[in-house]
Amino acid sequence: MNKIDLIDHLKNESRLSKDEAAAIVELFFRKISDTLASGERVEIRGLCSFFVKEYKPYKGRNPKTGEIVTVAPKKLPFFKCGKELKDRVDR
Repeated sequence: MNKIDLIDHLKNESRLSKDEAAAIVELFFRKISDTLASGERVEIRGLCSFFVKEYKPYKGRNPKTGEIVTVAPKKLPFFKCGKELKDRVDR
């Protein structure tokens, strides 16, 4: 399922217009993105949680040249599946 499929399902299940359904889906995803960008955690009970991991700078090696380079610190978003979702998928 992609975002367009999700919008169509929301439209059909709730009798919203396609524009209204699209606005709801966009708002939902934007709020999750904004929350993660501010460093906060997003938890949807029974489904999943999203959080940001911070990595310190480290020394790496350029695979082409073998030169040692400093890799800048970075933050990456992560997804963790909830127990109820794990159980449902594992049936």
